[in-house]
Parts: sequence; structure tokens; C-alpha cells
Amino acid sequence: MIDFVEGTLCYLDSEYVVIETNGIGYRIFCPNPYQFVRDEGNRTRLHTHHHVREDAILLYGFASRDERDLFRKLIDVSGIGPKGALAILAAATPEQIVMAVQQENVTYLTKFPGIGKKTAQRIILDLKDKLVGFTPSAILTVATGELAQGEKAASALNEALEALTFLGYSDGELQKIRNALSEKAKGGDKVEALIKQGLALLMRG
Repeated sequence: MIDFVEGTLCYLDSEYVVIETNGIGYRIFCPNPYQFVRDEGNRTRLHTHHHVREDAILLYGFASRDERDLFRKLIDVSGIGPKGALAILAAATPEQIVMAVQQENVTYLTKFPGIGKKTAQRIILDLKDKLVGFTPSAILTVATGELAQGEKAASALNEALEALTFLGYSDGELQKIRNALSEKAKGGDKVEALIKQGLALLMRG
């Protein structure tokens, strides 16, 4: 089990970062690779989940242990795989996700990509008791207004992606820019600005 990887962040992509340590470059899939853009060329540590399946051995990386631990709890929920868990963590902070589960906020959870009402209810059923005491100091500081802000960001992101779909872009193309647009949405960008940013990224390839 690889608990963390520390080394020089060589470069990043829309889905992963590459960290070089002892002459080996580790490809590490992240919720928001672009959050590490300022660390490019610098020594960086990512807390990792080592995922093994029949056809691949993958590393998933996170800025904090709390984020990594929540990822592990999410992939234990039936119907949520690593990609789905990454998408959830890309769209909200761990504190917002935990707060939504504890408040049984189905509406908030269904705003995440690929999460319908039944899956949201399953998340609440499976994780509510398991998240008691999870990052307690952070949860106590999360106000209702912050959760609402997260809902607005998720809603703006979804509207922008729907508009880009209407313009003819495929799901595969949109997945490549989702993380970048998610960061913009969290920063307060409105739907119109997200669409323009998305078009610019898509045209850039």
C-alpha cells in the first residue's frame, strides 16, 4: 500500500499529475489536478490511494488525508467507483460533502455528476454513521451559507456543461475540461463566464 508520494511535480494534465521521485515518474489521478498548478516544478506530497484491479494498477492522489479518507469511504458505496468519487470531490470540499450527508441533503448530492436520487440516498444510508466525527473541527466551521455557495457552484457548472452539450460537444470532450470549469465555478464564475471559458478550452484542444 502506497500511503503518499513525495517528489517534484513535473507536469499536470486534466485528470492527473506526474510526480518524479528517485528517477521514477508516478502518474497520480486527482479530483482537481489544476489546484496544483502553482506547485509545478516544486517538491510536493500527495496522500494516495493505491487501487488494484485486474487490468490496471492506479494511484489516486489528494492534497490532504481527510480528502483521501473520504474518497475511500465513497468508493465503498455501491454504485460509486473511483472516477465517480473523484468527480464528487472535484465539485465540492470534503466538509461540504460530509455536511450534506449528515443533513441528508439529497438535493445537494444529486447535483454531483452521475449521482441520481437513489445513489444519493444510498450515500446517506451507507455513510451517515461512518462520517460521525469526520474532520470535526472543519465541519464545525462550515456555515450553511458555504453549503449554499457550493450548491450554486455545482448548479452553474451543470448548466454550463449542458449548454456545451447542446452546442455539440461530447461527454468525453467535456470530461477533459470539467475540473478546470469546476474550479472557476467555485471561484464564483457565473454560467455565461463558464461557457466562454469552456469554449476557449475546447478550441485549444
